[in-house]
Amino acid sequence: MLSNSRILVTGANGFIGKNLVVRLDELAGVQVTTFVRGDDMALLPQLVAEADAVIHLAGENRPADEAAFVHVNTGLTAALCSAIKKAFRATGRHVPLVLASSIQVQFNNSYGRSKLAAEAEVEALATDTGNPCVILRLPGVFGKWCKPNYNSVVATFCYNIAHDLPIQIHEPSSILPLIYVDDVVSTLIAVLESPISGCRQVNVRPVYSTTVGELANQIQAFRSSRFTLLSERVGTDLVRALYSTFISYLPHDQFSYDLPQHSDSRGVFVEMIKTPDCGQLSYFTAYPGITRGGHYHHSKSEKFLVIKGKALFRCRHLLTNEFIEIRTSGSTPQVVDSIPGWTHDITNIGDDEMVVMLWANEIFDPNNPDTVASQV
Repeated sequence: MLSNSRILVTGANGFIGKNLVVRLDELAGVQVTTFVRGDDMALLPQLVAEADAVIHLAGENRPADEAAFVHVNTGLTAALCSAIKKAFRATGRHVPLVLASSIQVQFNNSYGRSKLAAEAEVEALATDTGNPCVILRLPGVFGKWCKPNYNSVVATFCYNIAHDLPIQIHEPSSILPLIYVDDVVSTLIAVLESPISGCRQVNVRPVYSTTVGELANQIQAFRSSRFTLLSERVGTDLVRALYSTFISYLPHDQFSYDLPQHSDSRGVFVEMIKTPDCGQLSYFTAYPGITRGGHYHHSKSEKFLVIKGKALFRCRHLLTNEFIEIRTSGSTPQVVDSIPGWTHDITNIGDDEMVVMLWANEIFDPNNPDTVASQV
């Protein structure tokens, strides 16, 4: 469906719209046209007639005058449906329509009623013409480019915490259903790939659930990790999405941050990142002729990667005195493991400074270092 197609996006300057347009621009053969706040309504029929599909994101959610709910949320949707009907009657061609609605339709408030009326317009279009229509009832959407201090608690918390501003929490136990903007965009694109006649509701998955208090604590932890170096579990699910969102609100002068550096006559040692359950990543340097290490571990394991210079690793078994030497250099990526029960050291055998990346499977604990001095 999307190959060599023209997609009309209403509300393209909004939070979801910006993310969607960027993704659509990445697709070969897709041309995006937009209808945004301030555009002349008289342009809409022609834009619809030229479109192969419409994604209707434009809406009003915090107007100064509640009458704008009906004017924009319902009225603009009705105008779109009318334009699609007109195009169908003129050409017999369907223009698939996707409406971004809200879970607020289940509540008796001005916003929810206006969105429910918009859904009714879309359903009537599908009933009258068989036009493919999809309705997405969205809970709170979060992600990059969402306006803070507006209608997203995630955006507000991320922005304020990133900028060292206070946050307000009135009901920390309040439940928040949330969906990530990337998942919304992927769903929007997916439903256009396979249009089906008639109207259907499609759910964005996954829907995450957290509380206001848990959300605040998690985002505060992201901020603190820059000082403690202890990373949150940012690889999957809600924490991954929240972390991506949080760092998108960092001010420019915080795109980088300094790390503590420990220096002595041998070189420097720098810890980069620590994890709750997968150890830590560091690097160290050594000047020519310098040997570092000279110890063993009972349980701790490490991986060394020389990224600059030449190294000689020496290992001796504590019980059998079996001896092993390994030579490696930055010119050949090669990991050297430290094995529990083997004392080991590393010597810079080159003419320049040696730089070594080091991963340990546990965070260094000075009260229980599991590091016992022993000559190789």
